[in-house]
Amino acid sequence: MFDIQEIRSQFSILDREVNGKPLVYLDNAATSQKPNSVLEVCHAYYTELNANVHRGIHTLSQLATEEMELSRRKIQKFINAEHDFEVIFTKGTTEGLNLIAYILTQKLQKDDEIIISYLEHHSNIVPWQMLCERTGARLRVIPIDENGVLQLDYLDQYLSEKTKVVSVNQVSNALGIVNPIEEIIAKTRKNSDAYIVIDGAQSAPHFDIDVQKMDCDFFVFSGHKMYAPMGTGILYGKREILEALPPFHGGGEMIATCSFEGTTYAGLPFKYEAGTPNVGGNIALGAAVDFMNRVGRENIQNHENALLEYAQRQLLEIEGLKVYGEKAKRTGVVSFNLEGVGIASDVGMILDKMGIAVRTGHHCTQPIMNFFNIAGTVRASFAVYNTFEEIDRLVEGVKKAQRMLG
Repeated sequence: MFDIQEIRSQFSILDREVNGKPLVYLDNAATSQKPNSVLEVCHAYYTELNANVHRGIHTLSQLATEEMELSRRKIQKFINAEHDFEVIFTKGTTEGLNLIAYILTQKLQKDDEIIISYLEHHSNIVPWQMLCERTGARLRVIPIDENGVLQLDYLDQYLSEKTKVVSVNQVSNALGIVNPIEEIIAKTRKNSDAYIVIDGAQSAPHFDIDVQKMDCDFFVFSGHKMYAPMGTGILYGKREILEALPPFHGGGEMIATCSFEGTTYAGLPFKYEAGTPNVGGNIALGAAVDFMNRVGRENIQNHENALLEYAQRQLLEIEGLKVYGEKAKRTGVVSFNLEGVGIASDVGMILDKMGIAVRTGHHCTQPIMNFFNIAGTVRASFAVYNTFEEIDRLVEGVKKAQRMLG
């Protein structure tokens, strides 16, 4: 049974006040709050297990290794990867995307093409631009319509034997739009041999992920957006692809043998995990998966979709308020502006005075903002612990901002 008050009781930070008002935290697309069960795992690691992993025969090292590898297996199941060694620990989505773009360098040459979309976060734009600079490849961009929906007819036009990479997000961080990943992958498989990369930073917190059913080559996401600590993330890659591609970083842990004459690399997953990992954070990422499984991912999705529907309906009753992507299929995010109000950050500052945390600005998606000819938006984004009463407070806050700024 879904009990919102019981869920909220697991997040101690929700009891605090901001500017003398009870906190309403609606910036979950930037980072989620962490349940006590995750924080307790972090604390337990540093007070009971603190040791480096994979390298020691002593008890603490062995126990820490067991816990981190258990977390890897939890994440394997969470995304339905075929093998646990296809799950690579990273610092987050950005590192995962940069890793992929770097190791694919040898696979591209001048005039090859990389396809992304207008809906991408900068972290799924800039690494591919850098890859184009290294190789002479070209970037092609799937456009959007006035509702923020991808125009997939252009994908049909772009796909060819020159296409080497197709990299798109599953959910837009700026607008919350859910992209038709299955259709994009099917079109790509039919018309090219391109590597398919899916940015799951905004989808992994909200609904079931099945990388085998999806049939992507790579899938990346961050822990801190799904109730885990910052500095944690996952890169999933198909076994045969990861085995064939070169490492990203060189150093300890990722070698099989090392001499001054040459080095051989370790097998998966260690080939891509050079250096000391964020052991406590990686273990806590497994605890975050446990939390989501206890609540139930279907329950999370249903609750968040109900919040989004309610928030949009209430906000659109405010005269002069525009929701971007209003008619598109969305999850977790409502992104809006008030007519006649100069900049979104003014609204955000007034809301903050009322204890309401939202994000304002371009959300690391300047091409989207340029498309709509705006500098930025006010973005309210939801998590499992948010309530309808909090949305009512948001709506009242926006009305107050409109009165003060209009």
